[in-house]
Amino acid sequence: MTHIKVNVDGTTYEDDVEPRLLLAHYLRDRLGLTGTPIGCDTSNCGACTVDLDGATVKSCSVLAVQADGCAVTTVQGLARDGEFTALQRAFHEQHGLQCGYCTPGMIMAARDLLRENPHPTSDEVRHALEGNLCRCTGYQNIVRAVLAASGRQDGSEAADRARDASGQQVTEEVTA
Repeated sequence: MTHIKVNVDGTTYEDDVEPRLLLAHYLRDRLGLTGTPIGCDTSNCGACTVDLDGATVKSCSVLAVQADGCAVTTVQGLARDGEFTALQRAFHEQHGLQCGYCTPGMIMAARDLLRENPHPTSDEVRHALEGNLCRCTGYQNIVRAVLAASGRQDGSEAADRARDASGQQVTEEVTA
């Protein structure tokens, strides 16, 4: 057994864990944070994506002992005082989910994108989310949700089409 101390969603936990215990299993089985689903156990689907000290990681590919001394944020730790973040609200409002299994990982990956690039294009959103799989939505509404959370009105792609090759906003009016 190895002793770890980890801050998860603002609460510090100290536990003795098997060195081979995956962070995903620690979050779900030890801490009861089932909002981080395990989709594949091979890091292919991205459903278990969390933030580990500011880096987005797939928790099924990280050992709990590697999180020792770190801060972990799960999708359950995003809402404050029962209020969803703008990104979580956008997923709801833009119908960016169906079964919901991939949603926590999509939100965490999109959150990371929006920290690095607050106003991405739809192509940039698609590229940022390509490590996360969804079998229900066809991705269009997920992209629309991320664009909406970035301040792109209704999440339409008209703003993307209004950029020239250098990425500058074109001044002529664009209709969707």
